[in-house]
Amino acid sequence: MSVILVDSILIIIAVLMQPAKTSSAMGSLTGGANNLFSHKSRGFEGFMQKVTVVLGVIFFAAALILAWLSAH
Repeated sequence: MSVILVDSILIIIAVLMQPAKTSSAMGSLTGGANNLFSHKSRGFEGFMQKVTVVLGVIFFAAALILAWLSAH
């Protein structure tokens, strides 16, 4: 349980630390899909994206383990 709490706080921090991406009004209508595959992130932005993905995977795995443990 504490793993999920710590991980969720770290996910919030990692998402807030990611640099904002500027987009036009059309991006809000299309959900920003036009920028989804347009460039490869480098430097700090790429690092923060990788950290967020890893934290998300840890959160998902911990949630599955916690659900399995509560069922048995």
